Amino acid sequence: MKKMILLILLMSSIIFAFNAPLIKQEFLKPSEAFKVETIKKNGIIKSKIILGKDIHIYQDSLKFKIVKPSIVELKPSLPKAIDDNGDKIYEHEVTIDIDIKEIESKVNSDYSLSIEFSGCSSSGICYQPVTKIFDFKHSNPTKNDNKKVEDKITTIDKISNLTEGASTKDIASVLVDESFIFILFLFFIFGLLLSLTPCIFPMIPILSSIIISNSDGNPTPAKGFFISLVYVLSMAVTYTVVGVIAGVMGADIQSSMQNPWVLTIFSAIFVGLAFSLFGYYEIALPSSWQNKLNGMSNNAQGKGGIVGIAIMGLLSALIVGPCVAPPLGGAILFISHTGDALLGGMALFIMSIGMGVPLLLIGAGSGKFMPRPGGWMTKVSQFFGITMLLLAIFMISRVLSDMITMILYSLFFIGFSIYLGLFNTQKISTIKDYISKILSIITIFYGLSIFIGAISGASSIIKPFEKFTNNSSLVIESKKESHLGYSIKRLEDEIKASNKPVVVDFGKKSCTACLELETITFPNPKVKELLKDFRFIQVDLSNNTQEDKEILAKYELFGTPNIIFFDKNNKFLDAKTVTGFIAPEPFIRHLESIKK
Repeated sequence: MKKMILLILLMSSIIFAFNAPLIKQEFLKPSEAFKVETIKKNGIIKSKIILGKDIHIYQDSLKFKIVKPSIVELKPSLPKAIDDNGDKIYEHEVTIDIDIKEIESKVNSDYSLSIEFSGCSSSGICYQPVTKIFDFKHSNPTKNDNKKVEDKITTIDKISNLTEGASTKDIASVLVDESFIFILFLFFIFGLLLSLTPCIFPMIPILSSIIISNSDGNPTPAKGFFISLVYVLSMAVTYTVVGVIAGVMGADIQSSMQNPWVLTIFSAIFVGLAFSLFGYYEIALPSSWQNKLNGMSNNAQGKGGIVGIAIMGLLSALIVGPCVAPPLGGAILFISHTGDALLGGMALFIMSIGMGVPLLLIGAGSGKFMPRPGGWMTKVSQFFGITMLLLAIFMISRVLSDMITMILYSLFFIGFSIYLGLFNTQKISTIKDYISKILSIITIFYGLSIFIGAISGASSIIKPFEKFTNNSSLVIESKKESHLGYSIKRLEDEIKASNKPVVVDFGKKSCTACLELETITFPNPKVKELLKDFRFIQVDLSNNTQEDKEILAKYELFGTPNIIFFDKNNKFLDAKTVTGFIAPEPFIRHLESIKK
């Protein structure tokens, strides 16, 4: 029996010995094995080297130096290493702090930090030495008698520059370098500017309809402002929580909320609210619930109650306005790099309050500018009902084909023209009747135009006849279907295959600012002409797949729209990233700066 066991073991050893060379070893790519991050904060540059599974680097291979404007060797204090048979190594992750004063005492202008190291895999492969270079701005503090005046001018210039053309990385650096008060003030201004973007517009009819339905036909400034405040605070808290979670954990809750089931349910809610505003039925909580909620809020919130208003604010933030702007992306990037969720979260909260200022003004003016009970009030309710139907189509369009979406918009405008009195045979006697008749005729023609556009294959209600015109061709080099299903490898292969600078646009159907880029910026004749000198790639992230998330993570992007750039040598131009909508003229200047 023992001989049999020994024979089996011997045969197994021989089999495995012959088969071992045939087993294919899986090795990580250098970009997967080594990831380097740096952040400038509190007088130090914190450099973090993140190592892949079974990867280690050697302590004595670590070299830090300034390579621009002059060569300066740096000797930062290194953390304790692991002893591996006499070699000092690091595994998993290593963080090294570099004193900024040491650097800036030796250089007088902006500088570039080089981090070099060598590493191997426990599987037996050693990688080529890795060098990463990061650019930093010199603090260069002024020390003359006019410091206060200069600081005031500098602050104004900073705000102007940041609000005009800041990238996500610029915003993240503000959170690192600037004072607490300046950060909050700046983000409040960002919020005010974002309140003027299309991402916020859909919230206006939602809030207005809530005020009407919660005011028993008699809105007052106090009640309207209170309802608006609850709505805005709920929206602000939601943006803050989503941003902090995205920064700390990398979870994009807003993208998760853009799945077909959620959008369909929310669209159905809008349709239900619309028919309620038309007067077919009344949506209200059970009377026992109403009494409890009304008692809790001193009868100030009306039928829906404070909880219902807060829920609508939360859902509006998650579903109605999913676009990403530089301040939001910058705050998330700051949180992900530093772990300082408190400062990043407060900046996001203040920004959200700034975004809600127009909504608060609408609430405060509800008693003065909204009509009193009567025929006008019924008309206003019906108008908001029509707006709700339009919002329902807008929401569901994110999961429907362009043709079906166009047909729905067509039916909406045809129905709206009938509502305005297209077939009304009564004698026209007032100015209001003339205006309604003219609008009904314009609307029916527009609805029919959209229907013709849908049949012809058009995809935009703004340009329904684009298939019949010669100037409608876009700069995009591939068909729309090919914008989906991108992976890091596919994107990198297309970038490497180009001998021209590369522009990569990340967008999705649920993003209003992405639609603005598609209809305003990219079709601009000057933009199209300039983009001929670039390889223009569009990546559709609507499906929110794992590969979509990996692409965003690789380039440290959060949501859409984002536009990244590569020079003709395929080098990623990190500082040139554009987040959010950018108008044609600034985009042209941006492209020209890259082309040079």
